[in-house]
Amino acid sequence: MMMRRRRSLYLLIISATGGGAAVAVSYHHHHHNDNNRLLINPNFINTSINGVVRSSRSLYTITANVVDYKYSLRGISRDNDQYATILSQVHLRSAKRILKLCEVNQGFYIKAGQFVASMRQVPKEYSSTLASLQDQALPCSFQDIKQVLTTNLGSDLKDIFLSVDEQPIAAASIAQVHRALLKDHQEVVLKVQYPGLKDRMRMDIATMSLLAKCVTWFFPEYRFQWMVSEFSEVIALELDFIQEARNSVKTAINFKHSSRIRVPMVFQELTTSQVLTMQYCRGRRKFFGFQVDDLDYIREMKIDPRKVAKVLVEAFAEMIFVHGFVHGDPHPGNILVSSDEREGFCLVVLDHGIYRNLDEEFRVKYCQLWKALIVLDSHKIQEIGEEFGIGKYARYLPLIFTGRTINSKAGLGKGMSDEEKADLKQEVKRLSIGDISEFMESLPPEFLTVLRTDGLIRSVSSKLGSSQRVRLLVYAHYALEGLSSNPNPDSGVYTRMRYRIDCLQVRLLLGLLQGLCWVDDRRQGLVRWSKQVISAIHTYLLLPI
Repeated sequence: MMMRRRRSLYLLIISATGGGAAVAVSYHHHHHNDNNRLLINPNFINTSINGVVRSSRSLYTITANVVDYKYSLRGISRDNDQYATILSQVHLRSAKRILKLCEVNQGFYIKAGQFVASMRQVPKEYSSTLASLQDQALPCSFQDIKQVLTTNLGSDLKDIFLSVDEQPIAAASIAQVHRALLKDHQEVVLKVQYPGLKDRMRMDIATMSLLAKCVTWFFPEYRFQWMVSEFSEVIALELDFIQEARNSVKTAINFKHSSRIRVPMVFQELTTSQVLTMQYCRGRRKFFGFQVDDLDYIREMKIDPRKVAKVLVEAFAEMIFVHGFVHGDPHPGNILVSSDEREGFCLVVLDHGIYRNLDEEFRVKYCQLWKALIVLDSHKIQEIGEEFGIGKYARYLPLIFTGRTINSKAGLGKGMSDEEKADLKQEVKRLSIGDISEFMESLPPEFLTVLRTDGLIRSVSSKLGSSQRVRLLVYAHYALEGLSSNPNPDSGVYTRMRYRIDCLQVRLLLGLLQGLCWVDDRRQGLVRWSKQVISAIHTYLLLPI
């Protein structure tokens, strides 16, 4: 009885605090922007009421989850065989609560749910449950969209367009896309931001930030401020369509050498912070093609899904290791496959709002990390981890990126032995929620972006049937290319010679692994051919004479 009262008290205190904060944030924003604005302004009142309702829902849901974790696992040792089962059940219950919250609140919450689902660091119960949010977005009425277009492009749209389709061809969490025809008969697509979005986002992020602080105050081991900070930075970038246009142009320049990667042309003169105008490319399922993970369409077009996966991994490896300019949201809806007469297919990269410019020092160190991961140089991995500020958690980097422990004897791309799995299980049991929070807080912002991007790419390439070994080979190749593009002129002769020898060692290892991949591909091809022959013989023998 006492425990139930305490739970209710926690929920009541935090929810009340958050509800009051929502009103305060809304008032501060409106009052700060216009000192003469009256509190009886209908827009202000509606925004405030809506903010309190949305904030109260989110605060209650998240706090209920924390309390669920706190008391469901209370008194159960991590060594207990039931611990993992109960923890998984709590994960699933909590993920379902958050899914329901996102579906009801829409907008920012859909985007936040997508953000969490894309992070490999969260339990699989969360990523699998929230993955359904990738396709959920309710379109806005065309009248509201037209108002945004008029405000941004001019009072009379007929001076610019011959027509604008009222029915959107795509809808996402922050904007929807309409096809239009310019006065010169060029077909374009208009990405239009939902009206009033910035005010709602500002209030929602303030609420989530307050919630994270309150939860930490009540339960010190649960620290989520790093996630709120990362997400608020991401969403601020995505709301600026002028910056998205710049990112799009820069990416197009970076890949001008590639016939496999395309970026739609942007009409700069018809682009504002809320409206983005791009060229329209005819495709089958979507306006530029079909989603990169749509296996049915890929096979129908007689395209090898594994080739698509390899091109995808190569493109993002080049972004990370060579360009240092990384697309931060490569979920399947933002990477489309389009038919190409010369190459057979190409990838069309969309939604360039979220990008991370990697600091040059970080980019080089990350390349060095991958070089060390390939040869499993544990000393170098630990050294680079210290430089990243990860400290004792650097030992988990090989596991995160390559699926091997830091002391593994398994070959690159191979699974762990039963003994290694047992040792790892015992080691993970000793980690607390506080340890995980400490690890995530210690990561540089660039590292979080790279982790998120890598997680999304791994998920897609796996669905396309590509092996982990292929991804590791591609990453290693581009890591070496990234290092060779930045030699240190101040190094001595011995250091430069040692560096070349190290690179040669890695290249020889990569050559061997590529040979193994080739043999594996031939073996799989032979197995498929044998099955077809056996099936044909079986069919022939069953035919009546």
